[in-house]
Amino acid sequence: MVGVPAAVGRTGPVDQGRSVSPDRAAVLRCLRVRADRERCVMAEKKPRKRNPNGSGTISTRKDGRVELKLFVDTPDGKRKRVSVYGRTWDEADAERTRLKELQRKGIPVDVTTMTVRQYMEYWLREIAEPKIRRTTFATYEGDVRLHIVPGLGRHKLKALNSRHVRTFITGLRAKCQCCSQGKDAGRIKPRCCAKSPAECCQDALSISSIQHVLRVLRAALQDAVDEELISRNVARTVKVGGSGDYKVRAFTAVEAKQLLRAAEAHRLHALWAVALSMGLRRGEALGLKWSDVDLSGGRLVVRQALHRVDGKLRLEEVKTEGSNATLPLPRPLVTVLRNHRKQQMEERFAAGSSWEESGLVFTTKFGKPIEPRNVNRMFHALCKKAGVPEVRVHDLRHSCATLLFTQRVEAATVQRILRHSSITVTTDIYMEVIESVKRDALDSMGMLFDSSADDTAL
Repeated sequence: MVGVPAAVGRTGPVDQGRSVSPDRAAVLRCLRVRADRERCVMAEKKPRKRNPNGSGTISTRKDGRVELKLFVDTPDGKRKRVSVYGRTWDEADAERTRLKELQRKGIPVDVTTMTVRQYMEYWLREIAEPKIRRTTFATYEGDVRLHIVPGLGRHKLKALNSRHVRTFITGLRAKCQCCSQGKDAGRIKPRCCAKSPAECCQDALSISSIQHVLRVLRAALQDAVDEELISRNVARTVKVGGSGDYKVRAFTAVEAKQLLRAAEAHRLHALWAVALSMGLRRGEALGLKWSDVDLSGGRLVVRQALHRVDGKLRLEEVKTEGSNATLPLPRPLVTVLRNHRKQQMEERFAAGSSWEESGLVFTTKFGKPIEPRNVNRMFHALCKKAGVPEVRVHDLRHSCATLLFTQRVEAATVQRILRHSSITVTTDIYMEVIESVKRDALDSMGMLFDSSADDTAL
């Protein structure tokens, strides 16, 4: 059998004149058939598909799956080699084309390990921060860091579903924030889980706060859909039970007078008067500069607002072009501001070299900007002293609008005073107040046609 292959396909002197055994002839025929078959297979075999340079590699694994290996930019800024599996070469090639297109657009890819935490960090840094105000970004960052990442961060982004989100939202309604965030441990006098024995204060998030967290999550996931990282926004179908609409709380005319009367002896009497009379937001009032106030002409311009961002007090431009407006000052308020400026000059003289010039209308006794949270505390103490309901500082703005409406001021005028972006914003917020004013007006009209009404009542 050693000499058999040499005889394959050959007829020559060696075979001439001699007989070949039947077994040897059968072997020769088998070898010739096998050789012919291999030549046919080689002729019909398709040319091997080659991968373009820089486009990764596609190969078939032992288990039959087709594997694509490709270098991509990931959300953490690193370049990693990832593997994607498909059933056919064409399927893997189509996925390669999709990933290369994402890279061309500058969209990071992590097809195997991207978690919700990784994506939210990328979303805050690359999408949210460049296009929103710093104060808004600080709120978004807080929602992500304190709630979304602890609740959903461990899930793979592509595996996240509506059930995960719904369970997360339900948990927020029942979770004590003191316990979950360790707030009580940093208090001088613990009043919750840090007490001995522990007594949970059940300080859960309000409905409106939970709705805000859900809005942030929806916005982030929608951007993930737009960037083709996921196929659908699983948070869109999730709802927050209960009503999160804040009901406007405002002082009546009598309560407003009580408050201002009690504030006359307060160092920041002018602050409360400006916020109530002009409808300024807390940050806008604290960011007001003397250069923006014309006491002789009786007007002021709202240009910036004071906020705490990234642990620092910062002056930032107001929200919209409509917020940056010139407003006339009521004459009584001009007098209040003149007295306040005189008081500030006396404080500057008393502070001497310790005075820090900021140009702000409302400052500490040493000229520094006032911490917004301290304003909240002072206002609550003032409400107690005045015997009026304890509301938020922002409700002074609502009180201004409500008192204007009760004096039959048109919605368009109120919008310009409050500097809302549109009249729709004004009417949506104060719809209940507007309807009440309309009802009173129509009741007065009805008396004209009431035959039983006394003429002296008209």
